[in-house]
Amino acid sequence: MAAPGSTLIPRLAARRVAGALEDTPAVMVTGPRQSGKTTLVRAFAGRNRAYVTLDDDTVLAGIRGDPAGFLRGLDRAVIDEVQRAPELLRAIKRAIDDDRRPGRFLLTGSANVLALPRVSESLAGRMEVVSLLPLSQVEIRRGKPSFLSAAFAGRIARPSHRLSGNDLVNTVLTGGYPEMLRRKTLPRRQAWAREYLKALLQRDVRDIAEVEKLDGMSRLFRTLAHHSGRLVNFAQAGGRIGLDEKTVSKYVAIFEQLFIVRRVEPWLSNRLKRLVKTPKLHFLDSGLLAATLGATAPRIAKDRALLGPLLEAFVFSEILKQAEWLDEACVLHHYRDKDQHEVDVVVENPEGAVVAVEVKSAATVHAADFRGLRKLADACGDDFKFGVVLYDGEQVVPFRERMFAAPVSCLWV
Repeated sequence: MAAPGSTLIPRLAARRVAGALEDTPAVMVTGPRQSGKTTLVRAFAGRNRAYVTLDDDTVLAGIRGDPAGFLRGLDRAVIDEVQRAPELLRAIKRAIDDDRRPGRFLLTGSANVLALPRVSESLAGRMEVVSLLPLSQVEIRRGKPSFLSAAFAGRIARPSHRLSGNDLVNTVLTGGYPEMLRRKTLPRRQAWAREYLKALLQRDVRDIAEVEKLDGMSRLFRTLAHHSGRLVNFAQAGGRIGLDEKTVSKYVAIFEQLFIVRRVEPWLSNRLKRLVKTPKLHFLDSGLLAATLGATAPRIAKDRALLGPLLEAFVFSEILKQAEWLDEACVLHHYRDKDQHEVDVVVENPEGAVVAVEVKSAATVHAADFRGLRKLADACGDDFKFGVVLYDGEQVVPFRERMFAAPVSCLWV
């Protein structure tokens, strides 16, 4: 997990993994392939914890034939890519029920196996799940993940190094996958991304679902890329490529299990009656989205509108990663009413406090850009802690109490 010319990039999730191993029998690190899970968990393997990968077909065959027998030979273990043998989770449950010592099993999964009906309840109360998405800018730049904690306190985290213009565009086009960062040019990065997605949709899909027509899934994926950051209409999206609503819903659920996209539910309140209740769809890495769309810096220079959905995906992913690192469980929503007032990202903590983020790809911000934030603030009352319009600029500008225009680079300091 090293960027070009750099040493290994420390992962902020490692602290959560270490803490969970101290008091929980099983810990699972979930996230997409090539996000750095293996590198992270191998640091916990060693003399007292064996390492096994289910990407080895021989090992996989043995586990599928006798999962309980496989575990009898292990006291403590790191087991990589466990989604390839979901039946192993039931055997792990039985092993833990016999011996509940903390830190017995450290697992990784490139698919959300806990969403599968046959294993969803196997490890309830016995396992902690730690998310590991591709690298965040905080990690890449060795910064501090202080944006959300400052925002809930009503403050803006001011960046030490502002990123704007072409530098911001290139950062968004690259995304956070370590293999993308290792490649020196955008064409090489996007070539890797296209092969990665092809392998993901042809191989990993088969580990978690029965899909008869993979070409239909690939067509839907490309269609959804053009709708990133928009409200989801499954019937409409499928109708364009000959898929019915039920099939589209199934395929989108698979994309979610593979950590490529995320459905974001709307923020709702009894105080407002004219809210749109449709979820939005976000791609979880702007680099993969850019490669799917064929977006490049020259194309964006000719048509600035191309940057909007890419920047929104980038910001959403950065905020999602920071939310995972907070000690309290936050939920991400979007806000939109029937008068077209909207807010791209609404973060709500367990106490109901709200932080709102609007994303603009422009280099200037106007008072009208705060319409959605003001509407949301009025609906939340004292629960509204902070609102910001993140833009392609360099200045932090207050617009009213607890509302700012700020550079995108305020997300990392």
